[in-house]
Amino acid sequence: MNRWHEVDHYLTETVVRPDDAVRNAVSATHDAGMPAIEVTAGQGKFLMLLARMSGARRILEIGTLGGFSTIWLARGIPEDGTVDTCEFELAHAEVARRNLDSAGVGHKVTIHVGAALDTLLALSGPYDLFFIDADKVNNPQYLEAALRLSRLGSVIVLDNVVRGGNVLNADGDESTLGTRRALEIMGSHPRLESTALQTVGAKDWDGFALAVVRS
Repeated sequence: MNRWHEVDHYLTETVVRPDDAVRNAVSATHDAGMPAIEVTAGQGKFLMLLARMSGARRILEIGTLGGFSTIWLARGIPEDGTVDTCEFELAHAEVARRNLDSAGVGHKVTIHVGAALDTLLALSGPYDLFFIDADKVNNPQYLEAALRLSRLGSVIVLDNVVRGGNVLNADGDESTLGTRRALEIMGSHPRLESTALQTVGAKDWDGFALAVVRS
């Protein structure tokens, strides 16, 4: 085990302290044969705190998987707040629904099944917080949709932007190129104030980009 995995475990158990509901959500997702690509507990709680600090009441998530990050996001908003989350696979959405209900936040969450780009056309903003963690090829389109559905002060989080350093490959695969294009938009768009951070931990070497809509 890499040293940063050990540190991540220590921080999770000492500071984050996930409860049974989120631990069970991870187990249920893996037991269903779904890929182990959910955010870590530390990243999930970061999203929860970000929602709470920003005063978010409406959240849009692109990429549900088993609902692990969705649980954290739903915990960060008031009882009458809402999360819209987009999931392509019906089987994944069914697992997510069970996990969300078991965690006691299902009443806050609407899962939209189907291609996210189609779903996004039917949604109405503004949303206060966006978490983009789906297929990386479409990251630029997801980012543009978030901007369309945003307001002054909306927060946008784009996950998995470092990809083990592969983001440096200007001639990389479609996922890398989609990530690079989204980062270029975040860095140059006149409506966004953005940053990006590298991370290491249980998910190895990766990172996320964070932006605030300024107009």
